[in-house]
Amino acid sequence: MSTAIEPPLAQASKHHEEVETVTIRFAGDSGDGMQLTGTQFTNTSAVLGNDISTLPDFPAEIRAPAGSLPGVSGFQLNFSSQDIRTPGDQPNVLVAMNPAALKVNLPDLEEGGTLIINSDEFNKENLKKAAYETNPLEDGSLTGYRVHKLPITTLNMNALKDQVQMSRKEMDRCKNFFALGVLYWLYDRPMDATLGWIRAKFSKQPEIAKANEIVLKTGYNFADTTEVFTTHYTVRKAAITPGKYRKITGNEATAIGFVAASELSGRPLFYGSYPITPASDILHELSRHKNFGVKTFQAEDEIAAVCAAIGASFAGHIGLTGTSGPGVALKQEAIGLAVMTELPLIIINVQRGGPSTGLPTKTEQADLFQAVWGRNGECPAIVIAPSTPGDCFHMAVEAVRLAFKYMSPVFYLSDGYLANGAEPWRVPKMEDLPEIKLEFATDPKGFMPYGRDEETLARPYAIPGTPGLEHRIGGIEKQHLTGNVNYDPENHHFMVKLRQEKVDRAANDIPPIEVFGEPTGKVLVLGWGSTYGSITSAVEKLQREGKSVSSAHLRYLNPFPKNLGEVLRGFETVIVPEMNLGQLATMIRAKYLVDAVAFSKVKGRPFQIREIMQKVEEYL
Repeated sequence: MSTAIEPPLAQASKHHEEVETVTIRFAGDSGDGMQLTGTQFTNTSAVLGNDISTLPDFPAEIRAPAGSLPGVSGFQLNFSSQDIRTPGDQPNVLVAMNPAALKVNLPDLEEGGTLIINSDEFNKENLKKAAYETNPLEDGSLTGYRVHKLPITTLNMNALKDQVQMSRKEMDRCKNFFALGVLYWLYDRPMDATLGWIRAKFSKQPEIAKANEIVLKTGYNFADTTEVFTTHYTVRKAAITPGKYRKITGNEATAIGFVAASELSGRPLFYGSYPITPASDILHELSRHKNFGVKTFQAEDEIAAVCAAIGASFAGHIGLTGTSGPGVALKQEAIGLAVMTELPLIIINVQRGGPSTGLPTKTEQADLFQAVWGRNGECPAIVIAPSTPGDCFHMAVEAVRLAFKYMSPVFYLSDGYLANGAEPWRVPKMEDLPEIKLEFATDPKGFMPYGRDEETLARPYAIPGTPGLEHRIGGIEKQHLTGNVNYDPENHHFMVKLRQEKVDRAANDIPPIEVFGEPTGKVLVLGWGSTYGSITSAVEKLQREGKSVSSAHLRYLNPFPKNLGEVLRGFETVIVPEMNLGQLATMIRAKYLVDAVAFSKVKGRPFQIREIMQKVEEYL
């Protein structure tokens, strides 16, 4: 390897600054490796001890034409020396690998922000694909930004042409690592973690490993020695609670949480799923944990997946199925069967843009009604929702605990933002996790399949094959106590109310909702799911300005926490930001007769802190 590409010590002429928080967005064609580039920068920042929050943005089309607007892939990372809760409102730095990436992402860049552009790609053909009439690098439209035009494609090729035996197309694929090297120098990041990853990832492809290593170092060296960059920056390690941490995405945390629940309960975990974006990574992650007795089943369709999971629940296992909104629609009849047979089925819904196929790679929160009311008949189920990628772990454990305790299906509502976003996660100790108690019926004396626990109204859990505990299953209405088929109208009315009361009683077993700020005041911002970070950050900023605003966040959506009504009545105005057209707001109005203000955003993107602040200001 040529010594010319080894990064020298920083030159004395370069200026150095320390900053508290930086938000970077990498953007390019879906074949440009932006997700990989962003992930490597994230991993390095996590190793350095920064607090991090990420937002990958995938094209909705399977493979849009190269260089087109629908084919743009992005990855936003917010890293800081302080506690952060979101990937950031506006990027400070935009890395645009082609004209389409610039066109799609420039409106989000902060005023005066830094643009790092691959100028080689701004040719006539690519400009036309991005619907540019003139070249933005030449027409003055980028005035007001700090623009660094780098011929990245050329620099990448020059670094590799005499070093590796690869085709031009293969060498071109390495250019994202050139950009990564530039950013590593610009923000004082070491290359060691990425170099180690390259060597491990391509251990059986030494030429590819060599090429990526060369280009990464070349990008770093270029930034260090060129006059293009006069300043580089340091973001110090964040002050966080001592413990063992790892970077984790919501889908990873979800999978690990259910594995932990299996260990806590002593019951094997069965996961039946049909691949669907953005839930598929849960199947991939769980399939890696066979050493914990996890069984994964990739079914031929959504109905087969949920029915297999119900069978696992009937057999005394943790019956788990996962999908997104369209898959839940197909599963709903079978979920009704689990409600009727009163089995502890758990349904993961990683929500995405809809209706129908909708926006498979974009986030949304529009399946709340579907989870609470989306089945035929009076068909109640417990509904919970994690609030951060790390919280996905804890709510997975909660889903299993509640499902077993109340012998009820439980919906677990994640979304694309949580699923793909990442943050530092403090690895808990097993002894600090909640106990999951589970008792199976074994005594045939006086056994009634639909007898009830006096506290929870849960029916007994009788594993098939237990002598003397044979009983009927199926979707037809059950007779109280015996579980026999029964068409009596009075019995049906009684059983419908009993199943609802059982779910309602779960409110006795969930924590009260906590208020962030004063318990009474002018405005309460109420959220659920992935809106937690932007809501809490916005309210915190307004509180620093002396404004009378508080927030509360729901992780339990059916039933609601018992003190929710009291909390709501303590404020003049309740604002509910949601990535839907007001589903939680509708539920709040109906149950508590509070004229909640629905603040809706259905754009496939999460709320920004400033959007919520502006909305709250309207009511102050």
